[in-house]
Amino acid sequence: MAIKDQNNPSRIRSVAKALMILDLLAANQRDMSLAEIARAMDLPKSTLHGLLATLRDFGYLEQSPFDGRYRLGVHLFEIGNIVANNWDVRKVAGPYIQKLVDELGETVHLVILDKGEVLYIDKRESQQSLRIVSQVGMRLPAHCTGVGKVLLAYLHPSEVKRIIATKGLPRYTRQTITDPRRLEAELEKIRARGYAVDNEEIMDSLRCVAAPIRDHNGKVCAAISVAGPVARLEGEKFQLAVELITRTAAEISAGLGYRPALGSDISGT
Repeated sequence: MAIKDQNNPSRIRSVAKALMILDLLAANQRDMSLAEIARAMDLPKSTLHGLLATLRDFGYLEQSPFDGRYRLGVHLFEIGNIVANNWDVRKVAGPYIQKLVDELGETVHLVILDKGEVLYIDKRESQQSLRIVSQVGMRLPAHCTGVGKVLLAYLHPSEVKRIIATKGLPRYTRQTITDPRRLEAELEKIRARGYAVDNEEIMDSLRCVAAPIRDHNGKVCAAISVAGPVARLEGEKFQLAVELITRTAAEISAGLGYRPALGSDISGT
């Protein structure tokens, strides 16, 4: 009969210990002997032996036939691939996007960078009288949109230069950044603060706030933005939009498996 943890009745002690073994081996990134695992976990060898044997039998651990040391098993890799394949950004982001629309009452977009352009893969419409003319499948330039600038900010500089050389920096409004040096400075600012702002750069009277979404490898794979008329996205409403968009991006990233390094946050490179 499995024994439950008195401090957490829903937790099975043996299962918790087995998972702690996997975490230990992952953290050490090397093969470990029974004695080393016992010392690290402060558990008797007799207790560990059965746990290790069970994990080995199910493929979660492998044991060297030469020195008896343990390492993580290939079954973890197989499961990891299944999990990664299910981390579809649209599927994960959907509920968070709708929550953001409900909280702010403005239109929210989810985009990726494709062939040097912003590609809209999801949109949740505001119920406000003045709405944003955009649709799923639409493409826009990267240099003059909040989401585009976010995605450019986390590319290698050589890739940004290649996109500029290919696509150019055409002007759409008086606010559009058309100087490569100004764009470079803007991207540096975005990396420092963790979000981007489009201040009437693609369309007059339109303001957007965008933040990066990271996948389980820590790579920026998409961006999310809230967009609305400048008159509605200013002052306290603008500050709230910044707070909510960065928080939502972090939540979606976590849902995709991103775990920031200790002491860092979603805005780190």
